[in-house]
Amino acid sequence: MAGTSRHDREMAMNAKKQLSVCSNPVERLRLQCLARGSSGIKGLSRTFKIMDDNNNRSLDFKEFMKGLNDYGVLMEKEEAMECFQQFDRDRNGTIDFDEFLITLRPPMSKARKEVVMQAFRKLDKSGDGVITIEDLRGVYNAKYHPKYQNGEWTEDQVFRKFLDSFDSPYDKDGKVTKEEFINYYCGVSASVDNDVYFILMMKNAWKL
Repeated sequence: MAGTSRHDREMAMNAKKQLSVCSNPVERLRLQCLARGSSGIKGLSRTFKIMDDNNNRSLDFKEFMKGLNDYGVLMEKEEAMECFQQFDRDRNGTIDFDEFLITLRPPMSKARKEVVMQAFRKLDKSGDGVITIEDLRGVYNAKYHPKYQNGEWTEDQVFRKFLDSFDSPYDKDGKVTKEEFINYYCGVSASVDNDVYFILMMKNAWKL
């Protein structure tokens, strides 16, 4: 399906390999996230959201360090400080969530972004910017799922499992935002070298 487990495994292995030779702190943080698969970066951003006690959508260095520790990212304080400073562009001692995510996400070419957005728009039938179980009815066929065929799952359970694969592993709410969808595919995209292959994979997966 959309981000196959094979891609996830390949990406995790590549990320671990690159980690051993990489010295840039931001790149090292990105690789530690990607080593957890497509939803690694999203998982870290969810951890940071939990850290953000006063809901101001930004983190100071102490919150940043605590978030890294809670997520199990191994980083020396000096390296974390250097990383934090690269995210803190206006040097005000805090980093902005959205800026942090955009910097951390592996870059995607314009052509790849376009096909990801096509898939999102196709799935988001109601057009409200969030994909839910209701949106999936008639777009994603649950009847081919082996667990639906053997009677183990209902159609809704298949849909929910499908949405969960895009959702963060720690906060599955059965809704997938545009941001989550793009984050997920940035992860998948990092494991596919060739633009043409990535676009073909997306078009086949979503019948675009």
